[in-house]
Amino acid sequence: MARTRPTYRLVDGERIDGAWCHVWTKSYAGYYLADLFVYADGAIRCVGEMDLQGLRERLSSALITLSDPERLAPAPIREGPRWSARYPEPLTDEGFMGEVYDEIESLNGRPTSSDRCWEAIMRYLQEPTEENRQAVRRVYLTIPAHRRVYVLGDMDRQDIPLRKLITDIGQPVGGDGPIATAEMHREVLEYFQAGDRGVERSREQYGILHADDPQETQIPAITSNERSTPPTEPPEPLDLFILRNEFPAPFFYQGQRYPTVLHGYWALAAADRADHDHIRDATTVREAHETGGRVPLRPEWVLVSTAVMAALLRAKFSQHPELAEVLLSTRDARISYTGISESPHWTDRGPREGRNWVGRLLELTRAELLANRILHEEGYPPSNRAGIRVGDIYE
Repeated sequence: MARTRPTYRLVDGERIDGAWCHVWTKSYAGYYLADLFVYADGAIRCVGEMDLQGLRERLSSALITLSDPERLAPAPIREGPRWSARYPEPLTDEGFMGEVYDEIESLNGRPTSSDRCWEAIMRYLQEPTEENRQAVRRVYLTIPAHRRVYVLGDMDRQDIPLRKLITDIGQPVGGDGPIATAEMHREVLEYFQAGDRGVERSREQYGILHADDPQETQIPAITSNERSTPPTEPPEPLDLFILRNEFPAPFFYQGQRYPTVLHGYWALAAADRADHDHIRDATTVREAHETGGRVPLRPEWVLVSTAVMAALLRAKFSQHPELAEVLLSTRDARISYTGISESPHWTDRGPREGRNWVGRLLELTRAELLANRILHEEGYPPSNRAGIRVGDIYE
């Protein structure tokens, strides 16, 4: 069954993660499509609440079915030997129950039946004893039958190597295949060992090609929240509010002095030079923002606004070393820039809205500050970014 994430429910304020899929439920008028939700704590919802035993009983009594019984087409008859079959077994109620149980294990971060099968395979590779081979067999058989062909992730052989391995010597593979031999088991062992070596080579090559990929940060994400009444003077001591675009930190950019990043952003967005100057000289951040939102903006501003914001943040922090130190103190933490006054393009508003571009550009500015510091200590000249003057862009 196809499962979709994420979903969740709240229990006493605690989030319980879940997944869901489609099933058919019986009513007085026949069967209809419904959503079946499974949660990490074992709770199941589908036209009412139940647990695993309740789901089993509803499947047994056909109150819940895995397909529409009123439109169910007969299963096609597949030709050929079963031992080498490359298609999944039919989905059954018992297989579905196993899949639901695996989903609950996965939601809790515990190994599924497929994970446990791979763990058994790894133990067999390290020590190919009869006991470990039997352990592979036991765990393989716990995988829902309709999911077994996918366990190895081999598009060509599916799970055929496993079917050979779990068959006792002298017995037919899959009941109608060749007789299992010690040589067959050795070939399967070589198959897994070759795959293991291939994985190691891939990891080594990946490490070479991605040698500059940052390791996972140990510093938690930083959230920069908007304040209803931003201060007009820098507070003492300085805190992470220095990250905000409305923070009062006058700086020069292309020959013009701007009280805040928001003053500079909306002034430069204005198509008319007189509007630029009016916004630049606005008494408050709110006045600058609202005035900028009312005046005509320069053509194609949306195409250049992100680059302009990056330049303004760079100017702000490069001209205020004390602010740069606070930004650098965040090291490699992700910066979430929240708020409702600035557009979703700039702010982080959760997984479904907001692109957090200010947060991203702050991280870029932080990296540039550190790079300049390192290069300066090694004797390289500081970066000098060329740019046009504000006067030029209004001519």
